[in-house]
Amino acid sequence: MDDQVLRSLIKWPNVPDCYGWLALDRRGQWRMRDEFTQQNHLPGQVIHHAALNEFIIRNYACDEIGRYFFQNGPQRVFVTLDATPWIARIIPSETGSRLTNQCHQTMEPAAALSDEKGNIYIVGKVNEAIYSNKDNQQFLKNESQSIALLHDHDLEHFSELAKLREEACSFGGSWVWHDKTLPLDPIHSQEIAARFNFIAKPQP
Repeated sequence: MDDQVLRSLIKWPNVPDCYGWLALDRRGQWRMRDEFTQQNHLPGQVIHHAALNEFIIRNYACDEIGRYFFQNGPQRVFVTLDATPWIARIIPSETGSRLTNQCHQTMEPAAALSDEKGNIYIVGKVNEAIYSNKDNQQFLKNESQSIALLHDHDLEHFSELAKLREEACSFGGSWVWHDKTLPLDPIHSQEIAARFNFIAKPQP
């Protein structure tokens, strides 16, 4: 969290929250959604401005009930999640592949999940800022287990790492990451938010 953002919260503590205007899509892109976009259920315009993207990333956080937001100075802009709070990519490197989310964090996976639509989700630890009302309204850094949708461009790569068995509604089995065999379990897409304690569409 930027120092200037924290200072602005102290100076202007009662700025109203904003809902619906910012979204995180299934490919890890931030999208602006004006009133017309919201009313017509459109995806919104991808934010291409590099400095703005980095500002959002540095000030991306969640509250204690699982609502994710961008702290834009004194204003909290709640984020509509098209899938999950994190979107993961498999990034090749000279020392081996790594999993990176949209905030440039490397994730260490513990498992993966597969839903009825063929999506793959990575379960792993993320270092995130959590806003706490109980601790003098502070942002606390916490490494917690969360869920990241795997970018669809990486599904083929993932399939090369996996051994699959057919389940009732999806696929299960295992997959290998850095010489470790990890579980791949089925899940229904409607169960994900409750299981991993996030709210996809925050409301006032």
